[in-house]
Amino acid sequence: MIDHIAVQVRDVAASALFYDAALAPLGGRRTKTYGENIGYGTSGHTLWLVPADDDGPARELHLAFAAADRAAVDAFHAAAVAAGAESLHAPRLWPEYHASYYGAFVRDPDGNNVEAVCHAGT
Repeated sequence: MIDHIAVQVRDVAASALFYDAALAPLGGRRTKTYGENIGYGTSGHTLWLVPADDDGPARELHLAFAAADRAAVDAFHAAAVAAGAESLHAPRLWPEYHASYYGAFVRDPDGNNVEAVCHAGT
């Protein structure tokens, strides 16, 4: 249903370095630069990083990215933490969501809750 989403960030270059690392294990990569904006996707430009247009406090956003398998969730978490992200939840099953929900959560440079999730049984 979602064609694309834009996330306002305080420092586009710093956020781009984070998303370069965190999305690579999920098959995501930079797909377009348009002015100061940077687009990411596996094809197309699903996620856009755009400069914040004011100095007000950022509001937390939750982004969940689909992972092909549990190993990709593990790799996402490791890459994000290596890129400086705070680990909110290490990779694990979340049976309260459903029996095969396997996810990991980190905080990006702007304080957003970023997740990789695999819904497959193994």
